[in-house]
Amino acid sequence: MSVVTIFSSEFCRKESVVRELVDLTGYRHVTDEDVLTLAAELSGTDKEKLRVAFKRKMSVFNKFTHEKEYSVAWLRLAIAEIIADDDLLIDGFTGLLIPKTITHVLGTCIVADISFRLAQAEEGLPKKEALQRIRKADENCAAWMDMLFKIRDPWDPSLYDIVIPADKTGPEESVRLIEENLRSEVIHPTDSSRRAARDFMLASNVGVALAGEGHNAEVSVRDGAATLTINKNVLMLNRLEEELKSIAVRVEGVNSVETRIGKGFHRTDIYRKYDFDIPKLLLVDDEREFVHTLSERLLMRDMNSAIAYDGEAALNILHEDEPEVMLLDLKMPGIDGIEVLRKVKQTRPEVEVIILTGHGSEEDRKTCISIGAFAYLQKPVDINVLTETLKKANEKLQRNKARKSDSSGK
Repeated sequence: MSVVTIFSSEFCRKESVVRELVDLTGYRHVTDEDVLTLAAELSGTDKEKLRVAFKRKMSVFNKFTHEKEYSVAWLRLAIAEIIADDDLLIDGFTGLLIPKTITHVLGTCIVADISFRLAQAEEGLPKKEALQRIRKADENCAAWMDMLFKIRDPWDPSLYDIVIPADKTGPEESVRLIEENLRSEVIHPTDSSRRAARDFMLASNVGVALAGEGHNAEVSVRDGAATLTINKNVLMLNRLEEELKSIAVRVEGVNSVETRIGKGFHRTDIYRKYDFDIPKLLLVDDEREFVHTLSERLLMRDMNSAIAYDGEAALNILHEDEPEVMLLDLKMPGIDGIEVLRKVKQTRPEVEVIILTGHGSEEDRKTCISIGAFAYLQKPVDINVLTETLKKANEKLQRNKARKSDSSGK
């Protein structure tokens, strides 16, 4: 039999449709949570870290950590393994990872206008809270579609086989429409669609192999022949192509590998390989010219960094993202560096903080060290001294991670 995927906006009675369809067909109900669980098992990664794929707001570190892309690579492999079986109802974001070439998958969208959704939500929520929840859900949906297809409209009909307006079609009628389409010969598995599913599995394995080496490239496979598409500009294209090929060809089942340039290659984005041993570095300084120059000099030494221009912005990044090492100025407008350091150590003591200031006193140095700063440096600082200090902070960070991992494994 076939597979059906259901993607829905918030408060469109999707739950009723899913429940009735499972009862009618006997299909196994697969949720995003199920896919996350399998992806976590396959990758050895904490499930909550993989969940970042579904978040609207992208981490300031993602441009060099590729966390979202890494998560999607493992989610894609998990869904590829799941659809090796038939008689499935895949409910949520992850069903959209399945390529259109697998024709025995029926892509379904359930959507409704805002007034209908608010009416549904207001049965249990105040109107303001319901509207906020709907907007947030729609933003997450739009970000997911933009990442996968470069399409901002989550309800674009081209993405689905069926679009059901929940405000005009009740759950029973929706189920009847889906079940009727599932009985169509067009949706039944064929030799061609089975091959496409196997190709998807192999492409997903190549994708996680590349992600494991810090690379992010679009992968497609046809009968064992892999095509890797590079969508970001790179200075030494030939070297990158050879490295990608050497990784992909080692994946069992890959017979040949070719690379090509994608539509995004000529944009201003720069291809960056992620080095898993380099920490997420946050530079905090209100002197914009100085901090940008410093970021560029560190980049030349293979140290990527995000930037915050004041203490409040730094604390917001600390709350929303996961910086691991912070290079912090003391004298800034608003919240000063000592207060930022204190809040960091109270809430995220594992973050290593290096003070870099041109105005600090000996008393400031003693205060910072007593609070828990890793080091206290004065401007102007020799770039080699700073680089060495950052490396030592990272070494301490990695040792602490290893101890925590060993402890949790016992």
